[in-house]
Amino acid sequence: MAIYTKGGDKGETSLFDGTRVPKDSLRVETYGTFDELNANISLADKFCESKRNKKLLQEVEYKMFFLQGEIATEKRQYFTDKSKIITDEDTRRLEKVIDEYTAKLPPVHSFILPGSSTAGAQLHVCRTICRRAERLFVRLSKDVKFRPELERYVNRLSDFLYIVARDEDYEDLLNTVTDDVIKIYQRYQEKKDVR
Repeated sequence: MAIYTKGGDKGETSLFDGTRVPKDSLRVETYGTFDELNANISLADKFCESKRNKKLLQEVEYKMFFLQGEIATEKRQYFTDKSKIITDEDTRRLEKVIDEYTAKLPPVHSFILPGSSTAGAQLHVCRTICRRAERLFVRLSKDVKFRPELERYVNRLSDFLYIVARDEDYEDLLNTVTDDVIKIYQRYQEKKDVR
């Protein structure tokens, strides 16, 4: 089966409910940017050292399909009848992680560089894409009424990505310090054995 349909050859595409719209419409730009975000989250989870963070990011990747699908549907009922949807429980899940990680990580009193580890840097890329997607979503919301649950989830997502980036950087720092201490100890032991 071919992956191309030729349906978009004249600059239009179909939404989830079959409605045809221009490919450069704000709706398409918005869900397309969330799609870009999701691909980058997938890359980030491959770099993560923390198994928990990998799992958390994979859960978000899965939720992003529902987020994008709802944005990509003009007839909301058509989508909600056929798919799962983002709920406030999903937002509370993000908030729980944000609160937990904020409590365990050292406080930040100034701007930080975007990632000292590969995973942290990639998660900051995700955060910036998420902010762009959120700006597009807010613009689209001026003409399209979205559920408040969806708006809350979108608003919390970049904070979640930020705190997971910080956690990955912190874990990387701890691993580096631990490795350095072990090397110093091994050198000490070698000198001790030579005597």
